[in-house]
Amino acid sequence: MKYCAFLRGVNVKGTNMKMADVCQVFAGAGMENVSSVLASGNIIFSSDKNTDELKQVLEKAMSEKFSYQAFLFVKSQEETENLRSGNPFGKNDDLHVYIFVGDQGIEEILMQEFNDASKAEYEKVAIVNHVMYWQVPKGSTLDSSFGKILGRKNLKDRFTSRNINTFEKILKKMEP
Repeated sequence: MKYCAFLRGVNVKGTNMKMADVCQVFAGAGMENVSSVLASGNIIFSSDKNTDELKQVLEKAMSEKFSYQAFLFVKSQEETENLRSGNPFGKNDDLHVYIFVGDQGIEEILMQEFNDASKAEYEKVAIVNHVMYWQVPKGSTLDSSFGKILGRKNLKDRFTSRNINTFEKILKKMEP
């Protein structure tokens, strides 16, 4: 079975690692056909294990190798495709769309945070099949009220997000 592991907090705020080293950790933990997509912690691999077991094994291996508390979320190729295809927002060159990957129920917590934030009218969110999607103008992701909430320590082990363009690249690389 093909999977993608979405690592949280890689190559930001002092947690720096080379994707080649990360791929070696995955291979050392028994994963096969390991490769990376971009430097933001997207690792494609094959395994016969289930996602819960993979999460435990890989977080432990990453934490030990890089001396940090690793958080990652494992999705099958089909789940990754469903995340991308569930996007409710149309294509717009002036906007980014982010997809949140995380623990069960995180979309409701994030939606509440979004509703509580003082946001600009141009930001939109939607939940589709228990997945949250966020549309925000290019250049304002980190400056938006909601964008600042996403870095809170109390949420760091619960989710990660990726731009929809990253999903396109991941899925292209997962093709046979």
